Amino acid sequence: MNFLRRFASASTHDVAIDLGTVNTVIYVRGEGIVLNEPSVIALETRDGVRHVKVVGNDAKLMMGKTPANIEALRPLRDGVIADIEVAEQMIKHFIAKAIGGSSVLRRRSNVVVCVPSAATIVERRAIRDAASNAGAAGVQLIEEPLAAAIGAGLPVTEPRGAMVVDIGGGTTEVAVLSLGGIAYANSVRVGGDKMDDMIVSHIRRKHNMMIGEMTAERVKLTIGAAVPPEDSGLVMAVKGRDLVSGRPSEVSVTEAEIADALTEPVSQIVSAVRAALEQTAPELSADIIDEGITLTGGGALLARIDQAIAAATGLPVRIADNALICVAMGAGQAFEEPVYRNVLMAA
Repeated sequence: MNFLRRFASASTHDVAIDLGTVNTVIYVRGEGIVLNEPSVIALETRDGVRHVKVVGNDAKLMMGKTPANIEALRPLRDGVIADIEVAEQMIKHFIAKAIGGSSVLRRRSNVVVCVPSAATIVERRAIRDAASNAGAAGVQLIEEPLAAAIGAGLPVTEPRGAMVVDIGGGTTEVAVLSLGGIAYANSVRVGGDKMDDMIVSHIRRKHNMMIGEMTAERVKLTIGAAVPPEDSGLVMAVKGRDLVSGRPSEVSVTEAEIADALTEPVSQIVSAVRAALEQTAPELSADIIDEGITLTGGGALLARIDQAIAAATGLPVRIADNALICVAMGAGQAFEEPVYRNVLMAA
């Protein structure tokens, strides 16, 4: 039985995985999204051997707070696997959690994994190997912007152009799609992580205070914005370590200053969108005027990011429903619905 026929079988737990830098989302055939947790794994060293302690939400709570014998790691950077052995362990535990414990290894699930459009052959092989070693019977890949467009409900199989901007944790994918394929794609390694880094740098520079990665993320989610408010906007108390005295400290930061701190990554995303429009064929450009630009991914939830892109392009911009899970939803639909089967690639 060939691979696609195996995917058509309801007797196996076929899964689609959006293996993101920040979050991993898993879609199970016939069930939809069953898992959405941080791409974090905590490893405990006992007698010189590392063992998995926890993954996902529980592991994220440990970041920056672990004793010497425990490491809380993010095995993906910029949308691709940085540590394949750790990634395998994380994927194995996530799949087991998604489909019900140890059955994952007995049932030998078929897996579709989303990859950045600019991922190299080596990076794609690492993703394939990680999924295979985690217990997958067969692995296929789908490019993230195509999966995002399917999940957002764009007419990707029709002979008209559609543009999607998927702003993830490590990368932003910009693509123009038509007839079930990608007419143009560009990937820039800018996303939620870069925004967090800029917030950390800003607070260190302006307030002489060091904050952690999780605190920076909370600031971004609470008062982050792509376009400054008319006044100072919202105010948030932020706690960290004073760089002068070395003592714990607390300062107040405003929405306006955080928007200013995010100017660089937002500008890079806008530039990638404008570059894509400049490279798009005239007939597809005409379609995009009507369809507009669709934003997906966690970065699409940054306040007023749609306004920033609309102002720079002069095009209507909408944020997809369920933007956080669009990629996994689209990958799942790709193996559930025959009309999308041709978008899957052999790993």
